[in-house]
Amino acid sequence: MKKVICLTAIAAAFALATPAYASSILDEYRNQAQQENPSFNGFSAERGKAFFLTQHATGKAETPACTSCHTNDPTQSGLTRAGKSIAPLAVSVSPDRYTDQRKVEKWFRRNCNSVLGRACTTIEKGDFITFMQTQ
Repeated sequence: MKKVICLTAIAAAFALATPAYASSILDEYRNQAQQENPSFNGFSAERGKAFFLTQHATGKAETPACTSCHTNDPTQSGLTRAGKSIAPLAVSVSPDRYTDQRKVEKWFRRNCNSVLGRACTTIEKGDFITFMQTQ
């Protein structure tokens, strides 16, 4: 019985620790956003959702939106143009998705360039992750 309680406590601690990593990335983005724009007043899941679903006309023709590869439902797996599976973007399904700052930046750099034809702004990144935390 003690082993079960101990394992349950460890599992709960791990589950609670996971969002903290995404939160620390958001804290970094929040600090950057405040430096870039002193009137910044926080990230928005609603703006993140709109950004995720919008068909942008400034990037590559074959990837006009995040949903081109990731589907409209961030809890579902997506597919690359090469047919490889992409893990769901939603934190509820992929809790470790936004835990490594280097990987997060790598994928934002690559995907924002493809979809937008430019780098994502700090606010766009923060809004996007905030939305994915609600999914």
